[in-house]
Amino acid sequence: MATASGTAALSAPPEPNLQRALRIVTRMMAIPGRSGEEKQVAAFIREQLRAAGIPAKAISADDAHRKTPEPGNQGNLMVVLPGTQPGPRRLLSAHLDTVPLCVGCKPQLQPDGRTMRSAVPTTGLGADNRAGSAAILCAALEIAERKLPHPPLSLCWFVQEEPGLQGVRHVRAAHLGNPRLAFNWDGSNPVGLAIAATGSQRIRISVRGLATHAGSAPQKGISAVAAVARAIADLDRRGWHGKVTKSGKSGTSNVGFVHGGGATNVVTDLVEVHAEARSHDREFRLRIVEEIEQAFRKAVDEVTNDAGRAGRITFKASHDYESYRLARDEPSVAAAAAAIRSIGRKPVEEIAQGAFDANWLISKGIPSITLGTGQRNVHTVKESLVVRDFQTACRLALRLATGTENGG
Repeated sequence: MATASGTAALSAPPEPNLQRALRIVTRMMAIPGRSGEEKQVAAFIREQLRAAGIPAKAISADDAHRKTPEPGNQGNLMVVLPGTQPGPRRLLSAHLDTVPLCVGCKPQLQPDGRTMRSAVPTTGLGADNRAGSAAILCAALEIAERKLPHPPLSLCWFVQEEPGLQGVRHVRAAHLGNPRLAFNWDGSNPVGLAIAATGSQRIRISVRGLATHAGSAPQKGISAVAAVARAIADLDRRGWHGKVTKSGKSGTSNVGFVHGGGATNVVTDLVEVHAEARSHDREFRLRIVEEIEQAFRKAVDEVTNDAGRAGRITFKASHDYESYRLARDEPSVAAAAAAIRSIGRKPVEEIAQGAFDANWLISKGIPSITLGTGQRNVHTVKESLVVRDFQTACRLALRLATGTENGG
C-alpha cells in the first residue's frame, strides 16, 4: 500500500518506547542551553545518535551561529539519511534553545504522573522546546536501532529560535537535502496543525534630545523621555498600539523596551526604544510600522526647548519573518493530518499569532507544518509538560519519519 505522499507503508505503524522518551526529555530539559549557548545539549543529541548507530558522516552542524546578531557556540545540528524505501525527502525539526529563565531547571514528574514541572520554583521547565527536540531525537533512535524502513529523511535541531528565529534564518535547504515535506514540533496541542502564523517587523528607535540641569535650567533642555512618552500615548490613543484593528484588517504592535536616562536632575538626552509590529497581512503590518514612525517623528518635532530647538530621531525597521498560510491539500499538512487520524485523534487546524521556525522554512521553499508537544505556560516559572501530549507527539513523529501515517 502506498501513502498519499508516495512512500510505502509498513505492515503496521511502529510505536516508540514512550518510557524511554520520557527519560530522554527529562535529561534534555535539565541541560543548560539558553539561546546562543546550545552546545552542551547538541553534544548530548549527537552522543545519542552515534550510540544508536547513525554514522558520524550523516551528522553535521552549520555555521549559523556565526551569522546571528549575537554570536553563539553552536550551529544548527543536522542529520541527513538516505531512504531505505522510495519517496520524497522528509524533514523533522525542532529548536534546541530555551529562554534564560530555564537555566538551572530540575525537571520533576508530579505526583499524579501526568505533568512535569521544575523542582526549582524560580526556573521555567524548558519544555519549550526540549520536548520537540526530544520527540524527533526519539524517532531517529527508533529508526536506527530497529532498522525501520523509512523514506529519505532529514532531521534538524535549530539554534537561537527564541530571539527571533535566528538559526533557521541561516540554514540552507541544500544542507537539509532539499526536503519536500517538513514537520516542525513546537507548542502545545499535539493534534493541532499550525497551518498559518503571523509575520513580524522589528523596530529600533533612538530619540536624542539635549541634556541640561533639570533643576536650574530644564527649559533649555530637550527631553527625549517626553518625546517618547508623547509618541506612545498618541499611538495608544489612536488605536495603533496593542491589538490593532482598522478597516477590517488586524494586527498587533508593542513597545516592549524603553531605556534612557541616569539621574533625576538631568534632562534625559537619549532614549532607546525597541518595538514590533505583527500581522498576517504584510501590507497592513507595514502600515502599522509607518504609523509608529510617524507618531515618533511628530512627537520629536513637538518637544522643543526655549530656543525652539527639537531633538533628533533614528528609526530602523527590519523584517523579522514573513507570515504564511498552508493549504489543506499541501502534502505536509495532509500527511500530518493522516498521522493524527491514524492514532484515533482528530486534527485541529490552528492560526498562530506567534511564529515558528516553519515561517522561515516556508520562505525557503520547504512547506512545513508545526505540531505541538504538550507545553503549557511557556516562558514562565509555571511552565509544565503534559506527559500524555508529549508521548502523542513522539508517536506522531515516528509515523511521519517512517511514512506510516496512513496505517498498515
